[in-house]
Amino acid sequence: MEKTVTYLEMTDPGQLRPSPAVDALGLVAADGASPGVQAVQARVGAPHGWRSTARTAADWAAHLAEHPRRRYWLLTYEGEPAGVANLEPHPGGEVEITTFGLVPEYVGRGLGGYALTLALRQAWATEPLDAGAVRRVWLHTDTEDHPNALRNYESRGLRAYRTETVGTARDGC
Repeated sequence: MEKTVTYLEMTDPGQLRPSPAVDALGLVAADGASPGVQAVQARVGAPHGWRSTARTAADWAAHLAEHPRRRYWLLTYEGEPAGVANLEPHPGGEVEITTFGLVPEYVGRGLGGYALTLALRQAWATEPLDAGAVRRVWLHTDTEDHPNALRNYESRGLRAYRTETVGTARDGC
């Protein structure tokens, strides 16, 4: 079976089309080594077959060692963990949103647009690896992710720059 992967980007923070604010929704820095953060990420990815759902403690340690620049953020709703947004700066002023999503009980409650707005604002505020400012924020999604993911990304101002068809072995989060 095949899936379609869509790569999207934003090349200026002015391209962000923010969703209306949800006062109870927040974004807080988190420690990727925290079992709580890992559990939330696994819950976000479970419906979509993400690799993070099956990582052992040793797998997580290896993953964190492979991605030392990645920054982990928890989306919270009324102070409770509601999702994740992981960001990784790359050379050339780029920041990749490597993981984004809500845990199942918060999906369908009208939070995704503002959650993505918060993640994109944080991506633009991320310290770049090299001198200068962030020039590009990007991510990818595929047809195994939530059916509204691509629409949410495009609604916030991200634009597709590449699509490809690949096998179904998950290479994401």
